[in-house]
Amino acid sequence: VQLQASGGGLVQAGGSLRLSCAASGRTFSSHVMGWFRQAPGKEREFVAHITWSAGSTNYADSVKGRFTISRDNVKNMVYLQMNSLKPEDTAVYYCAARRVYYSSTYSLDYDYWGQGTLVTVSS
Repeated sequence: VQLQASGGGLVQAGGSLRLSCAASGRTFSSHVMGWFRQAPGKEREFVAHITWSAGSTNYADSVKGRFTISRDNVKNMVYLQMNSLKPEDTAVYYCAARRVYYSSTYSLDYDYWGQGTLVTVSS
């Protein structure tokens, strides 16, 4: 499975961005898609995940109510709509895929990773 993340950029606090993740290759082998982020000097952290089949979602508390993850099974795309952005949301955002059916918030449980896209939120 190959993943390509895009959509990052510079935005002012309170603004919005939509990240996209294009999945290709043996996409049927992945069951859960996740977004993670890593700020400078910090560990990679979970943001949100969604299952391909049922579309079940889960969010980190820090983004709940502001971010929305969605998927398009036909296009093999996963999106992260980010609203009410805060400076602390600044990070490189990665999309990831997990082969195992059960979802997880741990980055080590994901098998495939995209290259990351930088989101910078100015105050």
